[in-house]
Amino acid sequence: MRPGIFAKTFPGADPATVLRAVAAAGYSTAHWNWACAGLSSIPDTIPDGLSRQVRDAADAAGVDIVGVSATWNMIHPDPAVRAAGQHGLRVIAAECDTLGTDLVTLCTGTRDPDDQWRAHEGNTTPAAWSDLRAELDKALGTAEAHGIRLGIEPELANVVRDARSARRLLDEVADDRFAIVIDPANLFETAEPDEGRRLVTGAVDLLGGRIAMAHAKDRDATGAVVPAGQGVVDWDHYVAALRQAGFDGPLVTHGLTAAEAPAVARFLSGRLA
Repeated sequence: MRPGIFAKTFPGADPATVLRAVAAAGYSTAHWNWACAGLSSIPDTIPDGLSRQVRDAADAAGVDIVGVSATWNMIHPDPAVRAAGQHGLRVIAAECDTLGTDLVTLCTGTRDPDDQWRAHEGNTTPAAWSDLRAELDKALGTAEAHGIRLGIEPELANVVRDARSARRLLDEVADDRFAIVIDPANLFETAEPDEGRRLVTGAVDLLGGRIAMAHAKDRDATGAVVPAGQGVVDWDHYVAALRQAGFDGPLVTHGLTAAEAPAVARFLSGRLA
């Protein structure tokens, strides 16, 4: 495992500037977002040659791009929003080979029409699950066409809200192009230490063979998101559970500021040493 970071943590719309900042903060891997090149995170188009510029900038900085964000609300109540997201995924997927990554991360979505990270009572309905399955099938067609994998993350506010619902989706879809992103801070809002460790162990046990990326953010005792190492997550336990499951991929942090990034890089490197 190597520490990584969301490239979007660092300000700017010039890929070379952003990726140099990633390296300067102590990270050798980054999760790319097209906003770091002055585009929408889900762009309608990507100008010719821009992906090559990003790859060259990453190589020059000594940074590996380990994934690309393509997070739209996959169960948005407006079908037009879903269709726009599918188009954006096709645009992003077509550039992944040039970027040097085969992993694109998605958001399984919420019925909330305004915020894809806000919970909604409709998320647990059979109709929400059916819509997710239909959208994921379309997305997997794009994945097959471009030779990529799709990563989804259990998120408390989304239709795939925990490890059990993620396992259900894995079992129903049964496609190797479909992978899991896991984040200990998304498995609970507040939890006593023993309960937090139990939830992490249970999630890794259920999902471990299909984890493509591990995230690294934390929560404080009130449930607020804080940088890794500043909250209640037992990081030695989390790393040990991932290793026990055979995971050796990127450990990617987010939910922090650019100023906080160097200290988190040192913290994660220490946990992985």
